[in-house]
Amino acid sequence: MKRRKNLYGKNVFVTGASSGIGRACALAFAKNGCSVTGVSRNTEEKTETFPGGGSLTLRRLDVTDEAAVRAFVEKLSGVDIAIMCAGMGIAGPAETTGSELTRKQMEVNYFGTLNAAQPCLSRMRGQGRGLLLVIGSIAGRVPIPMQSQYSASKYALEAFTDAVRMEMKRYGVRACIIEPGDTRTGFTAAREMQREDRGADAYGGTLEKSVAKMAADEQGGRSPDSVARVALALAGRKDPPARVPVGIEYKALMQLLRIMPDRGKEAILSRMYLPR
Repeated sequence: MKRRKNLYGKNVFVTGASSGIGRACALAFAKNGCSVTGVSRNTEEKTETFPGGGSLTLRRLDVTDEAAVRAFVEKLSGVDIAIMCAGMGIAGPAETTGSELTRKQMEVNYFGTLNAAQPCLSRMRGQGRGLLLVIGSIAGRVPIPMQSQYSASKYALEAFTDAVRMEMKRYGVRACIIEPGDTRTGFTAAREMQREDRGADAYGGTLEKSVAKMAADEQGGRSPDSVARVALALAGRKDPPARVPVGIEYKALMQLLRIMPDRGKEAILSRMYLPR
């Protein structure tokens, strides 16, 4: 495989590295000659080596454990590129989704990213260079009905990444949020649904139909390797953009939504995700 340009360094840290987008990113950088440390809450601890000197070391780590994450990152030999991939999804009406499930969503997607990113940014600032890549979602720019809390967690990552870009630029640290759309991963099967009887029956089965539509779209979507290729390309850019949708169709969609009135957006999204 042809080696891709990397301007930031060979020490790469990846969260959510045992499967899906995280696994694809970890492998892509390892095969590009990097020394990759990947973490996941549930993974077999092992090290793989690749032609060209790259390696991937997998370790168990729960990103929601702030103290454990900070201690782990501080012991790494180096952090030049950090890729925040750990995440999960919930589904349910905004009216009925309980606080416990919502907190879990934010704890993993937002606070898990925050816990891992902060010590990485400290190390990057100290060395005068680095790249933070955050895996967001198109749902972080386009709120999806029946996924209000998931969309909110990804919206939060958009704001966080934008702030990091401004704060860290003077220290030679760059940041970008990558926005996949429908992607074929285990995320679909792992999605949790709000099933408490708190009025959810008033939606007349809409939740089940909506989630079935999401699942079909995701499993017919792009490979996680498409996201990894975007991450690799960003490592070769001195000034990466603030955000990168994955795939020409999503880039076009984002351009269209910039000029479309809100009512038009709502009509399209409702037709897609609120089947009667």
